[in-house]
Amino acid sequence: MRQNGLLDGAKRLRARLAQGGILACPGAADALTARLVVQAGFDAVYMTGLGATAARLGTPDLGLMTLSEMADQARAMVRACELPVIADADTGYGGPLNVRRMLQDYSLAGVAALHLEDQENPKRCGQLSGVRLVSRDQAAARLRSVVAARTEMQLDVVLIGRTDALQPEGLPSALARAKAYRDTGIDLVFVDGVKTRAEVEGIARGLDGPKVVSLVDGTDAALLTLPELEEMGFTAALYAVTALFAAIAGTRAALSALRQNLRPTTPPPAEYTDYAQVVDLSGHQAFSHAFETNG
Repeated sequence: MRQNGLLDGAKRLRARLAQGGILACPGAADALTARLVVQAGFDAVYMTGLGATAARLGTPDLGLMTLSEMADQARAMVRACELPVIADADTGYGGPLNVRRMLQDYSLAGVAALHLEDQENPKRCGQLSGVRLVSRDQAAARLRSVVAARTEMQLDVVLIGRTDALQPEGLPSALARAKAYRDTGIDLVFVDGVKTRAEVEGIARGLDGPKVVSLVDGTDAALLTLPELEEMGFTAALYAVTALFAAIAGTRAALSALRQNLRPTTPPPAEYTDYAQVVDLSGHQAFSHAFETNG
């Protein structure tokens, strides 16, 4: 059972980014999925707000998760896996004081990086229509507040400034916002809501410096490979829904088969030994047995 580095995720993430090469970050909705990301051989895991909301509340990503719920979800993921956790921090959950508290709570949870977006409250998934943005100046002030809080608390959390302006306002506006956000002292910028290869290429051409892209399965943009994204100059690629959509499909198929056949699928898609390996049953048992007594 691995429990090293719960508090040095940011340091490890910065070291990985310094190595160069694009960082692929699959999304995880919960601690179990985070462990699967580790075992698949990735270097970081992304705590997707959409996935966390779906797993915890069973609802859409419409700003329903609270700061406490998100920080608790992040804490569970950090505790369960050895990878740096990059977390969705929505809009910061309020004004400057709320943003500062969010940073403190996320840091105590062991989060390595977080992204703040420029939507109004309540926010919604960046892929949905009806996104409402705060002004560029308000969003920049939000980011300056989290940078100042990081300095005040002497933290090393990697900060990502996200804009959701692409779909409602177009590429030129999204690029202008991203450039303004980059000047606030954050580490990376992130234009969310991409759906096409052309949008990704436009962001790559129009935005210098470290940047993040998020690809949603089933879109034209998701056909881009990691080498292609790296050649375009992206620092990290988030795959927020890949594991979530696979889990929905797999669970639905298993339950449908059980309902129709009145018994589980044979052979099963996974067995108890697979489960035991993912959750490190033998490691837990070995530690417990080392200190158990018969009296």
